[in-house]
Amino acid sequence: MAKIFLGPKAPAIDCVLVDYSAGGACIQLTRHLDLPDRFELVYGTTRKRCRVVWKRAMRAGLSF
Repeated sequence: MAKIFLGPKAPAIDCVLVDYSAGGACIQLTRHLDLPDRFELVYGTTRKRCRVVWKRAMRAGLSF
């Protein structure tokens, strides 16, 4: 499990971390959401600023 943070006052959104590498990740959303182009992803104690590079149904590919 991971969390998406869209802004300082927005609630965290749960997602599933499908794949992770040094340069990016693939996430699976738990509900339909129109993701912005940039946001922060938190998994464990790691926080990364992400950019969406592709979207397909409930999955998204991210670059760090």
